[in-house]
Amino acid sequence: MMATTHAFAGLVLAALVALVAPQFAVVVAVAAILGGVFPDLDLVGAHRRTLHFPVYYWLVAAPASVVALAVPTAATVGLAVFLLAAAFHSLSDQAGGGLEPKPWLATSERAVYSHYHGRWLAPRRWIRYDGAPEDLALAAVLALPALVVFDGTIRTVAAALLAVSVGYTLIRKPLASAGEWLLDRAPDAVVSATPERFLAMIDEEYDGRVD
Repeated sequence: MMATTHAFAGLVLAALVALVAPQFAVVVAVAAILGGVFPDLDLVGAHRRTLHFPVYYWLVAAPASVVALAVPTAATVGLAVFLLAAAFHSLSDQAGGGLEPKPWLATSERAVYSHYHGRWLAPRRWIRYDGAPEDLALAAVLALPALVVFDGTIRTVAAALLAVSVGYTLIRKPLASAGEWLLDRAPDAVVSATPERFLAMIDEEYDGRVD
């Protein structure tokens, strides 16, 4: 799923918290967005493995939520929402496509790595790939609570994220093709200086053409 879809999923939780405790509205909205996108920062490492913890996030989020309920402060509530959003992101990645440059081809059986199980979890492909039409539809539905509950800057940010979702959906497949086109025409010096994990993200047929 798109990072924006994960952010909207976190904002659903934030909207519920804001309805009960409006004094924390801004804090939980920011925490939800940050927690929703945080796992995808491992794009610079081992994607869907370095910062994705489909089990362990929940083990930390549960006691953090209890603390937030017992001692509701901006810090405790914000941390709990952040962890819950990150936990849901990591777990829900299994509902999408595999970890491959063109996930619509369904050639990869790696959705997200579970450190608890010590293996990759297989993709269910309910959302075929990040940026798929059904991904955009899900993002739009999940965005509704944020657009209704929040106002001001948070509502503006939610609308902007939805616009980004639309744009990404439109260019998702052409973007993959453009990456391959550029890789095929890049000088050998550029290719050799590029980490192989990034090359593999662009072109699944990359075979280390630079010796």
